[in-house]
Amino acid sequence: MYLYNSASHKKEEFVPNHPDIVKMYTCGPTVYHFAHIGNLRSYIMEDVLEKYLRYQGYNVKRVMNITDVGHLSSDADTGEDKMLKGAKREHKTVMEIAQYYTDAFFSDCKKLNIKRPDVVEPATNCIAEYIDIVSKLLEKGFAYEAGGNVYFDTSKLDQYYVFNDHDEEDLAVGVREGVEEDTSKRNKNDFVLWFTKSKFEDQALKWDSPWGVGYPGWHIECSGISMKHLGEDLDLHCGGIDNAFPHHTNEIAQSEAYLGHHWCNYWFHVHHLNTNTGKMSKSKGEFLTVSLLEEKGYDPLAYRLFCLQSHYRRSLVFSWENLDNAVTTYQKLINKIAALDDSDKTVDQAQFDALKEKFNHALSNDLNTSLAITAVYDVLKAKTNDGTKLALLGDFDKVLSLDLLEKAAAKRAEQAKTKTATTGGYTIQGEGDPAIDALVLQRAEAKKAKNFAEADRIRDELKAQGVEIIDVPGGAQWKRV
Repeated sequence: MYLYNSASHKKEEFVPNHPDIVKMYTCGPTVYHFAHIGNLRSYIMEDVLEKYLRYQGYNVKRVMNITDVGHLSSDADTGEDKMLKGAKREHKTVMEIAQYYTDAFFSDCKKLNIKRPDVVEPATNCIAEYIDIVSKLLEKGFAYEAGGNVYFDTSKLDQYYVFNDHDEEDLAVGVREGVEEDTSKRNKNDFVLWFTKSKFEDQALKWDSPWGVGYPGWHIECSGISMKHLGEDLDLHCGGIDNAFPHHTNEIAQSEAYLGHHWCNYWFHVHHLNTNTGKMSKSKGEFLTVSLLEEKGYDPLAYRLFCLQSHYRRSLVFSWENLDNAVTTYQKLINKIAALDDSDKTVDQAQFDALKEKFNHALSNDLNTSLAITAVYDVLKAKTNDGTKLALLGDFDKVLSLDLLEKAAAKRAEQAKTKTATTGGYTIQGEGDPAIDALVLQRAEAKKAKNFAEADRIRDELKAQGVEIIDVPGGAQWKRV
């Protein structure tokens, strides 16, 4: 398997540090608000990566943090704590906000078939670990105290910029108009390891430390949580491209200075989901969430397919038209699978292996999910029996997680309930209830006679019985709702 490594700027063969386990760390959400669908694109692609590693036979241990303290409104250690901002907005405590939006995040993940990581650790659980790391960095001369805070000294590094092939826009995440310069820093790239009460008097969450009562910086939490659960070496670190600088850059700096050796081998960054007006964010335009998609009638798995149709290292443009196209593709795909004979249980092993090889070839080449979807269509077009096709689709869906067989089974069940009655050239499709069919036909005759009041009365009578009518050319369809 080959993956693009953001640290080396090239595709590399994936070889884990230990033959018996893949150690995978993914940056989790800052739980001060709902995750928007741009955030969730990263989690979808990380989910595919984890599932494909497992599909390939690897034993994966995946750890994710929950940021419930320390992430400021500027990623460059300035501005207000996002958690405190959320608490003020909703007149709740920081911990109430954290729990509510953590639950909301994992609810969204469930709707998108994103597997919950093996370990989910809130940042507030690991204060002792952060204090230990900061103390050692001070002892080793990689940190200093100034203005009541503890800073990492980037001038002590041979190399600070690691991900230097990213767009200037991506590297400028920490730059905000109107942000006051932190005059306590020795160097412009230095970052805070520990804040004290000297800077944020109103911070809701504070702990005792050797440097005064305060709280950890955002960057230190991922290093501390990763080392706590995955030890001193890491195979894979994942996140959105906007995390590359400064967040992941700072993680590498402090982790390797603390450990005294190389820390993480592969860096996996998912690019932005954009709108036609630019990068999606919580502060710009309509706040696009999974719940909003559902309110508008979209299946969240159609959005998952929308993401899988593009490569994770390409920016993806979201529009309602593009999502509608994904919905159409998803429905047609389910219909094609539903048309297969699910009573056929025979599998042609030679055909199975050949078609599976195409799927593996796509995903083992830098997780090319677009080609993996093409492999699904190759199965449907293949000259083999339906049992082999269904076995392959079920196998592929261990990674794609589009509920292909479940949705197809539901479609078959729906189609099995639909019965057709034709009277005088007028076709009625429904569940085969003669009484309902008769009322639908009466309504049609009333409309033909231009007795629209009677037609509306019958429609309302059926609606009161929980029956919805849809007029179609040459007849009508009805269903219970």
